Amino acid sequence: MKGVSTTSSARTPARPSGGPEAPLSLCSREPRVPAERLVAEMVPPPRFDAVRFGTYVPDPAQPSQQEAVRVLRDFAAGIGEDGGDAGGFRRWFRRSRGAGTGAAGGPRGVYLDGGYGVGKTHLLASLWHAAPAPPERKAFGTFVELTNLVGALGFQETVRTLGGHRLLCIDEFELDDPGDTVLVSTLLGRLVEQGVALAATSNTLPGKLGEGRFAAADFLREIQGLSAHFRALRIDGEDYRHRGLPEAPEPGDDAEVSRVAHATAGAALDAFPELLRHLTTIHPSRYGALCDGVSAVCLTGVHPVPDQATALRLVVLADRLYDREVPVLASGVPFDRLFGEEMLQGGYRKKYFRAISRLTALARDARELGAG
Repeated sequence: MKGVSTTSSARTPARPSGGPEAPLSLCSREPRVPAERLVAEMVPPPRFDAVRFGTYVPDPAQPSQQEAVRVLRDFAAGIGEDGGDAGGFRRWFRRSRGAGTGAAGGPRGVYLDGGYGVGKTHLLASLWHAAPAPPERKAFGTFVELTNLVGALGFQETVRTLGGHRLLCIDEFELDDPGDTVLVSTLLGRLVEQGVALAATSNTLPGKLGEGRFAAADFLREIQGLSAHFRALRIDGEDYRHRGLPEAPEPGDDAEVSRVAHATAGAALDAFPELLRHLTTIHPSRYGALCDGVSAVCLTGVHPVPDQATALRLVVLADRLYDREVPVLASGVPFDRLFGEEMLQGGYRKKYFRAISRLTALARDARELGAG
């Protein structure tokens, strides 16, 4: 489970005499994640700890979902062949339809492309669990966690550490700046040379990474190099989080949110504007640790985010809350109004739609908190 080794300066509010325990506050926390624990904690998050290929429920109307399960099962089996050397992958690519010759120098990974909510992370975590290698020789993390690992350990040490792995799974693959493009392209190239199998998820095809966010054409060689490592696997479908479900509940008022926070053990209560300010003081790689031990997040005064930098930080927090299955109860505007039209039509739109989808699911979960 991620985050177990983190430390925090958070102080639990004192329990009033004869009254309920006061809520926690995310704004009082300044988590620290020891660098030596980063690799050990690169495992599927709690929400996806028990998922397997057999627990994935393909949409009968979307054949690509069942096909993805078949291809990934074969891919997992290929990791175990020949002790994990290139021979197993050459045979896997020959067996896979449309995969080409699989000759040396060809792709050594699979890239799950599709809209938000089609189960890409479920499938990626299932691949991690199915791969016939001990946990210490396979890693699972988000793109942010991978780049943070390089920052903490240094490039050469990251190559040395991950180079001994059989599988690296990268969730939410996004290239938001040229520095990340060069860094990740070089890192993955070095890992492939050492026989590491790659798997990634994103809402953007590997050849289109960075498009609309920076001058991708200036880094075409690096982007094409990244694309060459993967066989793209398209997964179609609608967002399973809202398939056949009613609309998310309307936000409550401040009094209701405060009441639920005080009545729920381990809940955090924060004013949304203050939380946004606090997020600027913490690196996004530590947002997961920010949520450690929190059973629910209660927010008052939710309003549309004012700028892109704030919006992107909120996206990361939403991802970490969703990973940890932390319900979110809020007052103010509905979550589908967090991001303005300009943001929803810009280069980061897929991130914002993913955040809306996940926060809506967590708001639905939070309805049970207010039932009492």
